[in-house]
Amino acid sequence: MSMRRPTAARPTGIDGWPWSRTDALVAAGAATLDLLGYTLGALDSDPPVTALGLLLMALAALPLLAQSRHPVAALTGTLALNLALNLAVPVVYHFGCSTSIALFIVARTRRARVITVAALATAAATLVHHGPSMDLSSVRVTGSVVSAALLVAAGFGFNYWQRQLETNRTLLADRALAQERRRIARELHDIVAHHLTTMQLMAGGARANLGGDVEVVRDALVTLEESGRLALREMRQLLDVLRADDEPAGKPAAAAPDAPQPGVGELRRIVDDSRQAGLPTEFSVRGAERPLPPVTGLTVFRIVQEALTNARKHAGPAHARVELAYHQDRVTVTVRDNGSGTDAPSGPSGSRRGGYGLIGMRERVALHGGTLDVGGLDGGGFQVAATLPLAAHIGEERQG
Repeated sequence: MSMRRPTAARPTGIDGWPWSRTDALVAAGAATLDLLGYTLGALDSDPPVTALGLLLMALAALPLLAQSRHPVAALTGTLALNLALNLAVPVVYHFGCSTSIALFIVARTRRARVITVAALATAAATLVHHGPSMDLSSVRVTGSVVSAALLVAAGFGFNYWQRQLETNRTLLADRALAQERRRIARELHDIVAHHLTTMQLMAGGARANLGGDVEVVRDALVTLEESGRLALREMRQLLDVLRADDEPAGKPAAAAPDAPQPGVGELRRIVDDSRQAGLPTEFSVRGAERPLPPVTGLTVFRIVQEALTNARKHAGPAHARVELAYHQDRVTVTVRDNGSGTDAPSGPSGSRRGGYGLIGMRERVALHGGTLDVGGLDGGGFQVAATLPLAAHIGEERQG
């Protein structure tokens, strides 16, 4: 069963006319080229240039004004006027620009049966000429058929190129969507894992001290509330990003999140959260502090957040240390603890397999072209060390 080939989008008319600006330009360009060919061709041959020939040559391009909406009708009109030209005045054998464009459009937009009939009709129309008899030599017949076939092949080739272009565009869009989904999954994992772990520990501490120190219970509940509030705020920011392109046309885009994405300036806060959650944590900075690109700062924040979350889950009674170091062309962040980690599943090398957390860290670092070293320490404990390269202009700004 034959299927109708997809048609190109039909442009709308301009200034109340039934044709588009593109159709008008195509018709004008085809008429100009045909007139030039007719005039220049007469210089090297006997048939003179006549006013009737010029008129019919120009009129043959007028049907192209309808080629976007009615390609078959446009080809029919062009062939009829070219046939009248061939019969009315002596012209050099030609396969005009108007005829070529009309057949090309039919080849792009119609079914194979219609295209075949159109190509044969076009080839036959170009063989008709002024005079008592027609020259149906094999050279002329072959030339007309080959010219029509080449135009049909060009139409098919253009459609194939458009389909490939659309396929590539779809694949690129799908790849970008998959990358964005992975990024969102990392963000959601980091937000939920960190804050829920803190809330769980705080709730457990409050429950254990219900009959004891009221201030300890109060501090635990305050931390629990703040952690929940921060989790909701960060998730709202992420959802705002997701909904940014979902507003219907004509409506203003959603407002940007009130608070920026976390960065290195928030490291002291999550270190304090880690202390309050029961993991004594130290924080130090080496080198001259300077602003980092937002994406780099967010990556550093998420690495420290995930590493401390894993330490609270798996290290057992331990101390942790976070070290941020600024270098000329890179920034490094190291999170290590001295815990035993006996309650955590271990891999072949004794490293904690934090599920999607460590995978997310590796993906984040890889996106920056950096390195990530994760594993157990010789003297006991666990370390996460990441190195993120910085653009050269950041170091130049520091010198300036």
